[in-house]
Amino acid sequence: MSKILIIAEHDGRELNLSTAKVASCALELSAASTDIVVFGNACADVAEAAAGIEGISRVLLAERAENAAPLAAILAPQIARLADDYDYVLAPSTTFGKDVLPRAAALAGCGQISDIMAVLGARQFKRPIYAGNAIVTVEVPEGCKVFGTVRVASYKAAPGAATQAPIEAIELDVELPAHTRFIELQSGSGDRPDLQTARRVVSGGRGVGSAENFRIIFSLADKLGAAVGASRAAVDAGFVPNDMQVGQTGKIIAPELYIAFGISGAIQHLTGIKDAGTIVAVNKDPEAPIFEVADIGLVGDLFEVIPELDKALGG
Repeated sequence: MSKILIIAEHDGRELNLSTAKVASCALELSAASTDIVVFGNACADVAEAAAGIEGISRVLLAERAENAAPLAAILAPQIARLADDYDYVLAPSTTFGKDVLPRAAALAGCGQISDIMAVLGARQFKRPIYAGNAIVTVEVPEGCKVFGTVRVASYKAAPGAATQAPIEAIELDVELPAHTRFIELQSGSGDRPDLQTARRVVSGGRGVGSAENFRIIFSLADKLGAAVGASRAAVDAGFVPNDMQVGQTGKIIAPELYIAFGISGAIQHLTGIKDAGTIVAVNKDPEAPIFEVADIGLVGDLFEVIPELDKALGG
């Protein structure tokens, strides 16, 4: 029977929701066992959270000082060594997973499947191509280990388990490279939800007009308890930093509610929101492509619509 290894994504304190979504994908493979490995340093709380996911057989805790920062150059050799004992190695198709898993697969002498969105069989998977305009079926040849990143927008998080899986501390005798070192982590400040896991997202595009005008987007998002996103046009114009970009070359998200202001709806942007629950679009151009995918569309000036929304929300 097959065995699955999931690479946990975390920030050193909390387990990222993407890990539970990968676990949902793993459940579709009906493997004999599914383990999660947590790489880090002083990450007992993260391991406890991973052990509470349904379908997990055990959690492997690989703690060492070098693992304090999630550097692909450091983690990949360890993943490749662990992979010897597994048939599948899965990671979320997030910035973290896209960074570390291709390197690990290469070290293991294997190819990798990207953006798994459905499991068709033990070695058959669906994935999007051409900015999501086409879905292809890919098959891993017999005798090859399956390395794959899972499109987290296509899966709901696995529920909590009735009982905790056992946690096992492991030590990997692997020579780690010394050519890469962690300098610092810079992240946006604020208490808003994480863009990739938020249930609600409010986004702005080129139509917002300026970085200063984006304040009304932030204000509305705060009232809704939402994360804030942006189109590539808004990022390229310098209105907001690129870590807020939603789309093919940004973040792929699947919130329950996505509200787009001043976003025309280029195919690259629509790729990033295709799995959203409800899409609301506000744009002055009645021919804007985003209205073709929106569940609710309003032709209007965002600078008139948002103040009205603020009033309705008690602003």
